[in-house]
Amino acid sequence: MSDTDLIELEEEEYTSQLTAPILKRILELLLPHWKWVVGFFLTIAITSGLDAYFTFLNKQFIDQGIMLGDRERLIQLAAIYGSFIVLQAGAVFTFIYLAGVLGERIQYDLRKMLFNHLQDLSLSYYAQNAVGRLIARVTSDTGRVSDLLTWGIVDTTWALMNILSSTIFMAIINWRLALIVLTIIPIMAYVGIEFRKKILAEFRVSRRANSRITGAFNENFQGVRVVKALGREDRNTQEFQGLTTKMYNASYRAAWLSALFLPTVQIIAAVALGVIVGYGGNQITVGLMTIGGIQAFVSYLTFMMWPIQDLARVYAEMQHSIASAERIFKLADTPPEVHDRSGAVEAKTLLGEIEFDHVDFHYEDRKPVLTDFTLKVAPGEMIALVGPTGGGKSTIVNLLCRFYEPRQGVIRINGRDYMDYTLESIHNKIGIVLQTPHLFSGTVRENIRYGRLEATDAEVENAAKIAGAHDFIVTLEKGYDHNVGEGGNLLSVGQKQLISLARAALAKPELFIMDEATSSVDTLTEALIQRGMEALMRGRTSFVIAHRLSTIRRADRILVIEDGRIAERGTHAELLRMRGHYYRLYTQQFRHELETQYGFAEAVGVEEEEEAPEPLAAD
Repeated sequence: MSDTDLIELEEEEYTSQLTAPILKRILELLLPHWKWVVGFFLTIAITSGLDAYFTFLNKQFIDQGIMLGDRERLIQLAAIYGSFIVLQAGAVFTFIYLAGVLGERIQYDLRKMLFNHLQDLSLSYYAQNAVGRLIARVTSDTGRVSDLLTWGIVDTTWALMNILSSTIFMAIINWRLALIVLTIIPIMAYVGIEFRKKILAEFRVSRRANSRITGAFNENFQGVRVVKALGREDRNTQEFQGLTTKMYNASYRAAWLSALFLPTVQIIAAVALGVIVGYGGNQITVGLMTIGGIQAFVSYLTFMMWPIQDLARVYAEMQHSIASAERIFKLADTPPEVHDRSGAVEAKTLLGEIEFDHVDFHYEDRKPVLTDFTLKVAPGEMIALVGPTGGGKSTIVNLLCRFYEPRQGVIRINGRDYMDYTLESIHNKIGIVLQTPHLFSGTVRENIRYGRLEATDAEVENAAKIAGAHDFIVTLEKGYDHNVGEGGNLLSVGQKQLISLARAALAKPELFIMDEATSSVDTLTEALIQRGMEALMRGRTSFVIAHRLSTIRRADRILVIEDGRIAERGTHAELLRMRGHYYRLYTQQFRHELETQYGFAEAVGVEEEEEAPEPLAAD
């Protein structure tokens, strides 16, 4: 199931109840914009009050103008009506404008707060949380909370003001009849809320089924070869039929409840109207009510009926908004796992000795990755890490970059625990090129300059030359101003890797890390990257992870990492003479390259050599 499906499923299943702490934190979002909030409530109150007053004016039109034939009074009332219409139009414009601006400001505050906080969170947080869910926090969740604090308040305030103002004017006309009408309000509110709950529950079931249907489509289309190879068509069809049936049944029940809702409300309203007409007609005969008064009561009942339904709708939507608010606050309250110690100082340099002193590490699953790992690296030394997948190679460089921190043991730089240094000062002195290069939308020049934002164009081009990227860049249609596309999708993997290398070169790091940077490129591009690496690593301490062993032949030391420990260590030649793990890896790779490029390997007798020949890619 894709991230999008997981987000949709989570949003449907995650509902919560409004509690005092959550309400307090939601309302605190309004505090920086209190002037807008005051204007917002004031204009809504004016608009709603005038709506109720217009109904009262209609009563006066009938009783004081039409029934008495008083032309002068009619003109006077029409002038009052017209002037208040202009005032109300201004109030409506103002509160809609204020609501729109307030919503955007709140959403801006939330997104800025979350984005800044996400920059501070440790790599472990991203490893445990799907990117799609984090995007949902910053986009859809902030939008829902913003809507709750603006349009949700608009609907709620409007509804409450309409009920209050209608009640006041009904009491002015006939307080006894007003009391009777008020007894109907709780009934209508209860019916509205209960129907909304039931309809919402069915829609949730429908949406969950829809998420699973989307996932089934996705899995079947992407895995169609496996489906056909295993003969799973009939079984998949049955499972899909079950999902669609569940969605249909839930949608049918939701449609049935929705169709029943309005007639139920109309029946309650009809009973209320019958009471008004019956009681009001009796009051007219004894002179306590007028025709205009009855007409006003009927209008006020209608005026109150729809706001009550709005409150029921807002209540249902509020459940999602509260859940969104809780998810936002949960993210905002998540502390970074890796953070600066109290009293941390800036690391002046990383050019000194680096030491792993009896380091243990495990991820959240608590399965040991490094166990009692000890290593000393001299300044300017090139260390190569090789070994099977999952052995702990990437974990070593992740710890060195302080994306994670040791569970036990100490990592020292310049003889000092590196946790005594600030994270920023460490990260600013490290250059890293990953197996899967990532470029940002924009031009080639902008992507290289990401390594050092204040760099000049000349420095950008010089970094590209050092990395071996200049020659291909100038052949692009717009050269350094060529757009790389989203994620660099307009360039090849090799071109993206060379630009990543140029970006690292521009940063002038003191510690350089290459993590499988040549594993996905062709032989010619690998040679270019190797030349760029050699230029970057001169005078710098460097760590290189590689499966293609030709990349690391010139390393000062090669470490074979297995099960979180150093199984072998030495230079390329020394390890070959040992005929151990490295020898087997190297000769197997050489044999594979011969078979791939020339179609033979048996005649070479690799395993009989005292020292295995260099792989063909080395040249």
